[in-house]
Amino acid sequence: MAKPMAKEGDVVPSIVFKTRTRIPVESENPFDWKDVTTEDLFKGKRVVLFSLPGAFTPTCSSTHLPGYEKNYEAIKAMGIDDIYCLSVNDAFVMRQWGLKQGLEEDKTPGTLGFLKTKLLPDGACLFTRGMGMSCVWDTERGFGERSWRYSCVVNDMKIEKIFVEGGGITQNSGPDPFEVSDVDTMMKYLESVKK
Repeated sequence: MAKPMAKEGDVVPSIVFKTRTRIPVESENPFDWKDVTTEDLFKGKRVVLFSLPGAFTPTCSSTHLPGYEKNYEAIKAMGIDDIYCLSVNDAFVMRQWGLKQGLEEDKTPGTLGFLKTKLLPDGACLFTRGMGMSCVWDTERGFGERSWRYSCVVNDMKIEKIFVEGGGITQNSGPDPFEVSDVDTMMKYLESVKK
């Protein structure tokens, strides 16, 4: 049975993200696996999280990620500690997508890979399912299980504000709505509650 869609006031799901982190070795592949928990990312912090259907897909690559990356400093100045972009893709795909998008790499050992927007691999769809945002576009686009497009502010593990495209999930949706999870909507919200 699917979990109900996350709402304001809910605590984000407690899961382990399987990430890749740089290690201090001279090698063609200077990375190792690093488990990062939801608590590592959200506890004691106020962050923006946005989730999208897939790395390398058109809207995600042309507008969604670039908008947040371009406005990273402005968003942080509004009382945000960090920005995370989540997709149901593995750590290898997320890194290559970040590089293709021109994100600046953080080569410090132990980090999440990029200096500004951090890319979170939800390869097993655990966080997405826990948020009640799992959907499929199997007959529409040939996608398996993915995340519905949304953005939210998470304040010390709790959802402060959430913007869900179309007001809710549509399985095998023909359109890929992109009207409220964009950076402009998020920045308007953050400005309205700025202390």
